[in-house]
Amino acid sequence: MVRFGYTLLTEQSAPQNLVSHATSAEQAGFDFEVISDHFSPWLTVQGHSPYAWSVLGAVSQVTDQVELMTFVTAPIIRYHPAVVAQKAATMGLLSDNRFILGLGAGENLNEHIVGNGWPPVNIRHEMLTEALEIISQLFNGGYTNYAGKHYRVDSAKLWDLPSRRVPIATAVSGNQSVQRFAGLSDAMVAVEPNPELVRQWDEASGVHSRKFGQIAVAWGKDERAAAERAREQFRWFTGGWKVNAELPGPPSFEAATQFVRTEDVAANIPCGPDADAIVASAEPFWKAGFTDIALVQVAVDDDPEGFFDFANKELLPALRDAAS
Repeated sequence: MVRFGYTLLTEQSAPQNLVSHATSAEQAGFDFEVISDHFSPWLTVQGHSPYAWSVLGAVSQVTDQVELMTFVTAPIIRYHPAVVAQKAATMGLLSDNRFILGLGAGENLNEHIVGNGWPPVNIRHEMLTEALEIISQLFNGGYTNYAGKHYRVDSAKLWDLPSRRVPIATAVSGNQSVQRFAGLSDAMVAVEPNPELVRQWDEASGVHSRKFGQIAVAWGKDERAAAERAREQFRWFTGGWKVNAELPGPPSFEAATQFVRTEDVAANIPCGPDADAIVASAEPFWKAGFTDIALVQVAVDDDPEGFFDFANKELLPALRDAAS
């Protein structure tokens, strides 16, 4: 069974709105909810970036059934991995074992702000490997001591652990990251519906674990207006992940995407009122072997009631029917 989730995109909504959207998404019938963990928005026009973990704590108290997940947290520079482990364990307790810790190597956009620079990708992968080892050891209980190339941990212990070990889902983009992280993770996160990546992950991990993907949608009653909103809010994605990981701030993304046209964005994001277009956009993920697909509604604050009503009555039934 393919699960469909909703993305609480911190870059485009204030914290109180994100909490409200979380309630609406559960009532609309989404299976899980993921939240971006950013210090900055991609573009100035998005205008928000509250602290994801505070929002998650509130969301855990206004929802009852949906799984909750960071999508994704980078435990390498802005956060020390021991602190991430503590936050995740606390979320496991507050959510009554509904929390999944999504991790990745991060982006310059969010990590450079503490003044420690932005290392090349191979170093970031080394750092994430050590972070995964530290977090896993802390989840085991007892005291942890760790002396690595990038991190040290001295007699650390999580005093409040949930009854279920918090699952770890790690973001990958190719065989190198798969080989590093599959054995240290319970699930995979990827941004492209690549069946070869799924095969490599299962082979490296030795089990058929969950695979999380994500698509952006721009639902709206007027197709052209929805496409223009998508261009305004989401043109940053057109650079691809290798570029997006390196740019340092919203002005850089604005300069890099200033010539992206509305039709360029609409060619990659389904825009307008048609549920079938969204189904067609999500289909490559479940065909590639992904088990979980999170949706991002672009500019959801423009009409949250309209989108969640559409999701409940048309979109989720259409997705589940097609995926079955």
